[in-house]
Amino acid sequence: MFELGTSLREARHRRGVELVQAEVATKIRAKYLRALEDERFELLPSPTYVKGFLRTYADYLGLEGQLFVDEYASRFIAQDEAAERRAARRPGSRAAERRNRRFETIGVLAGLAAIAVITIVVIGAWTSSSHPTAARHTGNTSAAKAIVTPHYLLISAVGGPSYLAIHRNGPSGPIVFQGTIARGHTEPFDGSRFWLTVSDPENLKIRVGGRLVTISGSRPVVLTVTASGWHLG
Repeated sequence: MFELGTSLREARHRRGVELVQAEVATKIRAKYLRALEDERFELLPSPTYVKGFLRTYADYLGLEGQLFVDEYASRFIAQDEAAERRAARRPGSRAAERRNRRFETIGVLAGLAAIAVITIVVIGAWTSSSHPTAARHTGNTSAAKAIVTPHYLLISAVGGPSYLAIHRNGPSGPIVFQGTIARGHTEPFDGSRFWLTVSDPENLKIRVGGRLVTISGSRPVVLTVTASGWHLG
């Protein structure tokens, strides 16, 4: 076990690097670098970004980034998950109440979806029986005019696996994907605004609006995707 923040700060001082210089080199905001050195991990958007930033910052300082990620995961993430599980098991706890409300909401939505499906089937059957010729004509016209819309963001693991975290709209937006994409797999995403953290960009083929994203180097990167294209950071 070692002190994550102290090790990072001492390594930076040994190299004679200021936080502003580290920010420019790593593309990570200085306030987040300071939070890593102070072990104020709650100031970062999520554990996903903590791990990505830890790896990038440690590698930049000449340290072993994966060791910092593993130490953080064993000391902080595992403790938080265990505390959440204990809280969820306590009768009357907020976690248990949220879980019950979530199940109730899922049940209500499932019931509404079933009613909607039944209604559509009934209306479709009545329309087909009343106007068979018109229905056939409309179906053929729709099929002739159908256009396949490609996914704006398409990510394929071609060189090997890579950890990937994707938020919609920005770093504080909802997570649409979080995990490791295995070699040979492709993940499509609809929409035009994303914020990505990629651990091994050299293993991925990323297309934005049909155009291939070219990223030099093998270090973790943060990628911003907008309707007009993409940029690092």
